[in-house]
Amino acid sequence: MRSLTLCRLNSLKSLQVLHTRNVSSFTGLTSEQFMKKPTNEPILEYKKGSPERKALEEALQNLAKNPVDVPLVIGSERITRDLEHTQLMPSDNKNHIARFTYAKEEDIKHAIEVGLSVREKWERKTLRERADILLHAADLSSGKYRMLLNASTMLGQGKNMLQAEIDSACELIDFFRFNSYFALQLEKYEPISTKNSTNRLIYRGLEGFVAAIAPFNFTAIGGNLASAPALMGNVVMWKPSDTAVLSNYIAYQILEEAGIPAGVLSFLPADGPVFGNTVCDHPSLAAINFTGSVPTFQYIWGRVAQNLNRYITFPRLVGECGGKNFHFIHPSADVETVVNSTIRSAFEYQGQKCSACSRAFVPKSLWPKIRDGLVETAKQIKMGDVRDGSIFMSAVIDAKSFQRVKSYIDYAKSGKDGAKIIVGGSYDDSKGYFIQPTIVEVNSPTSKLLTQEIFGPLLTVYVYDDKDVLEIISSIKDATPFGLTGAVFSQDKEFLSTAKDILRDAVGNLYLNDKSTGSVVGQQPFGGARLSGTNDKAGGPHYALKWASPQTIKETFVPIKAWKYPHME
Repeated sequence: MRSLTLCRLNSLKSLQVLHTRNVSSFTGLTSEQFMKKPTNEPILEYKKGSPERKALEEALQNLAKNPVDVPLVIGSERITRDLEHTQLMPSDNKNHIARFTYAKEEDIKHAIEVGLSVREKWERKTLRERADILLHAADLSSGKYRMLLNASTMLGQGKNMLQAEIDSACELIDFFRFNSYFALQLEKYEPISTKNSTNRLIYRGLEGFVAAIAPFNFTAIGGNLASAPALMGNVVMWKPSDTAVLSNYIAYQILEEAGIPAGVLSFLPADGPVFGNTVCDHPSLAAINFTGSVPTFQYIWGRVAQNLNRYITFPRLVGECGGKNFHFIHPSADVETVVNSTIRSAFEYQGQKCSACSRAFVPKSLWPKIRDGLVETAKQIKMGDVRDGSIFMSAVIDAKSFQRVKSYIDYAKSGKDGAKIIVGGSYDDSKGYFIQPTIVEVNSPTSKLLTQEIFGPLLTVYVYDDKDVLEIISSIKDATPFGLTGAVFSQDKEFLSTAKDILRDAVGNLYLNDKSTGSVVGQQPFGGARLSGTNDKAGGPHYALKWASPQTIKETFVPIKAWKYPHME
């Protein structure tokens, strides 16, 4: 079993020295305890002076001083040629935390062949053996490498302490544990057997390889996209986002230390089109596990469709894209709940969660109070470097994101669609990609600010006449092509029941009197349909089946003595 050693630090030190020594768990929950009584990983608070705060600050300091050279990993090979790409710190964009190289087409093809060469041995292991590896990875993530995961996610992806904790620690750990638990539950089902025959159902890995294409915004998603198919006996080509390379590589290394054999997971930072075209054109493609943009997933789907005649099996496509998520406020809603929930959903992690609230529909009767509450609270939000424990927001992920969000703010400043900025509207990328939390009011329900995905700290509000409440909530479901998350705030139980019916096809995750963000593994399986994805519900009990090819086996013990039916005699 190999130890967690990132290839090289520029200081010639191993990243091994950056982990938290002699800590088996910061929370006391182990995978052994979890399997007896499944529960979510506890969230640490990182209060000043706490042991976890001190450990995290040490990890942040060490990692910021020691950028990491991240290799390609193919089988037992680590490839660090060129290292021409860097992962910048969003909140300190003159500095980087990692250098890495891109896998070329021939590297990806080689990784596929290496994976296929070890597939049979890996797939023949029992599900329990494979699950034990993920459960061990969960324990390593909970203790020894918790602070390293969090520090790399904070510095590299722009998250504050809590947002990193709930992602790269808790959610990643939960994915490892709950996926293992749910998969093992599958084996409890036994087909009916008779006195003359027995019937079995086994869960094979898919025939071929799985490509996992990960996003920047959640370290846990990267770990899940790759580890869930591996759990079910598959070999995986793992492409991390350029802006989350380091945290994803640490997650990869944890899985390796936990016991994943060489070749089962290949770690392949790469140019998107090169990776996508190479895996889509390979005859052994069995599945793609994707989180990212709608255009990219549409391209992948089209490429696979063009290649159907060359595959040995029909590839499975699992995708989670984006959304134009909403908060709908009924006249009976509690104003304080609306304000706090909307601020959290729209602006935590700079509005870069797939489920972030991007549009709010507010009745005229409540708008003055809600507006004042939103403005007052938004002005209190502190924004800055992720190493400052007092911040709520930091920078958006990169220059491209900064320019995109800036363009929408500039559109709002133009006054089109009756747009009026009621708070925020400033931006500055001189040191980091910082954008103030911005709230815009529009008077057109078809404004692009209300219909297009922005993916940043910009909330658009439409104020409606109270008498039009049913008309407005009914219009939401078809106002955008997305269908990910939404929230309804009301103290009227009858209206909540009506809203659930109206929005039945509008979202994959519906929240009542709660914000549109914050799905928890095992509690709110996550995903949406329409252009938001295939709604396969990561974090739920059925997700494992996407990565399995079941086989039914019947064995008969009584010889068949005749071929004629009784009625033929």
